[in-house]
Amino acid sequence: MPTASEFHGVRYQVADVARSVKFYVELLGFELERQQLPAFANVSLGSLHLLLSGPGASGSRPMPDGKLQEPGGWNRIVLRVTDLTDAIAKLKQSNARFRNEMEEGPGGRQIQLLDPDGNPIELFEPGRH
Repeated sequence: MPTASEFHGVRYQVADVARSVKFYVELLGFELERQQLPAFANVSLGSLHLLLSGPGASGSRPMPDGKLQEPGGWNRIVLRVTDLTDAIAKLKQSNARFRNEMEEGPGGRQIQLLDPDGNPIELFEPGRH
C-alpha cells in the first residue's frame, strides 16, 4: 500500500483566485508562493500551504458522479494569534465576515472568520496557564 511522504497543503475551492490571494496576503499575512491566474494560487503561512483552486483548476473539476466541489463546510484551518480581540477589531475594520462571535473555553479563545468564498478560518488564542 502506498504511503504519504509529507504534508503538502490544504486545498480551498474559490470563485476568484486573485480576490482570495488579496484576502489571505493583505488581511492575514500569508506569502504568495505561486499563482497561475485565473485558475490557481499557492499562499503560505509558515509551513502551511493553502492551495486556492478556482474554476478551471484541475483541483476543482467535478467528480465522476457530477458532484461539484464547492467552498465552505465546517472543516477549517486554525491560525494562532497572540491577541484575538485586536485581530477581530482589525479584521472588522476591513469588513471581514465572521460566522460567530468570539468563544472562550478551557483551551483558549476562538472565532470563525470566512474568506471571500465562505471557506472557514479559525483564529485561535491559546489560554494562559
